[in-house]
Amino acid sequence: MTEKESLELITHMIQNAKYKMAENAGMPFLIWGYLCTVISLVIWFLLKETGNYNWQWMWFLLPAISFPATLWINRKKQKMARTYIDRILGYVWTVFGLGGFLITWVAIFYWSLPVLFIILLIMGMGTALTGLIVNMKVVTIGGTLGALSSLGCLFIHGFDQILLFHQLPLDPGGVGFVGIGHAQHPFVPDFCGGGI
Repeated sequence: MTEKESLELITHMIQNAKYKMAENAGMPFLIWGYLCTVISLVIWFLLKETGNYNWQWMWFLLPAISFPATLWINRKKQKMARTYIDRILGYVWTVFGLGGFLITWVAIFYWSLPVLFIILLIMGMGTALTGLIVNMKVVTIGGTLGALSSLGCLFIHGFDQILLFHQLPLDPGGVGFVGIGHAQHPFVPDFCGGGI
């Protein structure tokens, strides 16, 4: 394979990953973003009203509902060949997802960690890395801004941190999963083309 053919193959793989992300990733971002927002607000309200920290266990509804919903949505999508970039993105989200899950359990049982700060930071990093891998500026910028926004959790204390946490998935400017999901959803394909 010549150097030119190698570059063409890599370019084709990136364009294919962009197309698949535009077609398939919008809905998972929307599912995770909207569900995170709803669960965050419910937990915040219940904690404010009752002061009972057992409501924090409801956070586990997020992966318990979103992960199977994402698998179900992706199962119904058109099947395409799985490329090297697809595998890399799968590895990225497996590492960041398991890392977030591990940090949550460590914070519950061993150390008092700023969980919302850490989760926002690593999910923002995962989103930014996804955007860098597939060369989609809206995803890279949204993830970077999401990671930087996590710093707000260090300055807001108590239950009100959850309000910052719930706000980020909704940000229509692309910071949150919902903004990125709407930008990638097939109803607005122009956001995904041209290396945005």
